[in-house]
Amino acid sequence: MNSVDLGIPTVRPQHASPSSLLRGDRGFPEAARAELGDRTQREHLRSATSRIQSRRASAVREVRDWQKLRTAGSALKWHVTDHLPDLLEQLEASVTAAGGVVHWARDAEEAGEIVTRLALERGAQEVLKVKSMATQEIGLNEVLARAGIRAIESDLAELVVQLAADTPSPHLASAIHRGRAEIREVFLAAMPDLEESITDEPAALAEAARRFLRGKFLDLPGSVAISGANFAVADSGTLVVVESEGNGRMCLTLPRTLISVVGIEKIVPSFQDLEVFLQLLPRSSSGERMTAYTTLFTGVHEGDGPEEFHLVLLDNGRSAVLEDPEGRSALHCIQCSACLNVCPVYNRTGGHAYGSTYPGPIGAILSPQMTGMHGSDDPNSTLPYASSLCGACYDVCPVKINIPEVLVHLRAEDVDRRRETRGDFHSTWDVALQGASTLMSSPRAYDLAVRSAGPLSSVLPGTNIGKLPGVLPLLPGWTDHRDLPKPGASFRSWWDQHEKDRAAAGSATDVGTPEDAPTEWPDTGDEESS
Repeated sequence: MNSVDLGIPTVRPQHASPSSLLRGDRGFPEAARAELGDRTQREHLRSATSRIQSRRASAVREVRDWQKLRTAGSALKWHVTDHLPDLLEQLEASVTAAGGVVHWARDAEEAGEIVTRLALERGAQEVLKVKSMATQEIGLNEVLARAGIRAIESDLAELVVQLAADTPSPHLASAIHRGRAEIREVFLAAMPDLEESITDEPAALAEAARRFLRGKFLDLPGSVAISGANFAVADSGTLVVVESEGNGRMCLTLPRTLISVVGIEKIVPSFQDLEVFLQLLPRSSSGERMTAYTTLFTGVHEGDGPEEFHLVLLDNGRSAVLEDPEGRSALHCIQCSACLNVCPVYNRTGGHAYGSTYPGPIGAILSPQMTGMHGSDDPNSTLPYASSLCGACYDVCPVKINIPEVLVHLRAEDVDRRRETRGDFHSTWDVALQGASTLMSSPRAYDLAVRSAGPLSSVLPGTNIGKLPGVLPLLPGWTDHRDLPKPGASFRSWWDQHEKDRAAAGSATDVGTPEDAPTEWPDTGDEESS
C-alpha cells in the first residue's frame, strides 16, 4: 500500500497571550524614571547585587575549566533549540512511561485552565507552590483565585511578596527591593498568631515564616502542590528543582498530587547533561558550589512521593522566539540572574521598571520576542533600549547568551518597523539621524558646523552645555541626563592658526602648541617616508 505525504501546514507561531504578565502598562523610560526616585530600593539593590557578585566571582575562580563549562552549556542549549520538537516528544514519552501525565498548553489561558481543572477535580481549596517563573508569567495565582482556590507561595521571598500584595523583582531573591523592617510589618499584618515583640532579625523572620508554612504543609485540603522546574530531562522524564530552603522538596514529596508547569525551553537531552548545568547554575546564581536542595523526581512511585504527577508543557510565545534565528538564543537562559546582578541599568532601576515577569538584560530580549513589539505605544518596544550595551551581561552568562548582540538585533527590527509605518517614519530620531547623515556627507558643511560650535557655545555659562530646548530633535534626550562638554577649537581651526603662526615666525619649531593639541601629528608630506 502506497502512502502519500500530505505535508504539515505551516502556521506562524503565535505570541504570548495578552493576559500574560509579560508587558507593563508604561514604557521603560517612564517606569525607570519613577523607580529611580526610590532611594531605599537603590540602596538595597546595590548592597545585595554587589554581595552576590562577590560570592559568584569566588565560586567561579575555584573551577579551572569554567570557560569550557560555559562552552559546553551553550552547545547543549543550541542543540536543544535545533532539535526542540523531537526532544519534546521524547520527554512526553519518558514522562508517560514513568506514570505521569503530560498536558500541552499553547498559551497562558490553556495552562491556567488545565491547572485549575486538575485542582478543582481533587477538591483543593488551597494549593502550595514552589517558586516558578512560568506560573508567574501566566498569572496562575490570580487564575486560581478566580476559581476559589488560594495559592500559597512556599519560597520565603515569594511569600513576602505575596503577603505584601507586591510583585517580584528579579528571578533570584524576589523580595530584594524590601528591607527587613518592611518584611516584619508585612508578617505582622498577615500572620495573626505572630507576637508584636518579633524583631526584624533574619533568623526571627525566617522562623515566623517556617511556622506559618509548616502548618500549611501538614494540613492541606485536597493535597495539591504546583511547581516549575529548572530542567526537564528528555531521555528519562526526570524533572529537576534547584532551591536553597527545603520548601521545594516538601512540595514535591508531601502532597498527593503534583502539577509542574514547565516552559518548553527547559528541556535537556540526557541525564548526563545535568553534570554541566548543575555546576553552572548555583555558581552563577548565588555563588554556591551547589545549592542546599537539588531535587530530582521521575514520574510516580507507589509509597514514595505524590500519587499523581501532571506535567504542563507551556509554549506561550516561545515558538515565536524560536522562529527568529538571531534572537532564539534568549531561550537558552537558565534563569540564574547573573546578568541582572552585573547590569548597571538594572542595579539602579530594579526589576519593576521592565514591566515583565522577566526583568533585566535577559528580560529585555526575551519579553519583546514572546509578546511581539506592536508599535511605538507598546511598552515592550522600549525594552531593547533598556541597556548601555556594556557587554557585562554576556561576560557573566553561564551559557554565553550574547545579549548585547540580540539587543541590537531587536533595535534594528524596531527601527525597520517604524520606517514602514506611516507617522512613525519622521520621528525625532529619524530626523536627527538623517540630518547628521547629510551634515557628515559634506566636508564643507561639517567644517562650517564644527567651526561655528565653539563661538556659539562661548555665550553659555559654565563648562558644560545644559538642557537644550525640546524643539531640537534628539538632543534633549541626551542633555536631560548627561553633561555635554562645550566644544573647543576644531582641528582645522587649530591647524589654520598653526600654519599662520609658522609662516609668521619663519620656522615651525618656534611656534607654541596649544595645551589641548596633540604632541604629534601624522606625516603631512613635508618629508619623504623612510
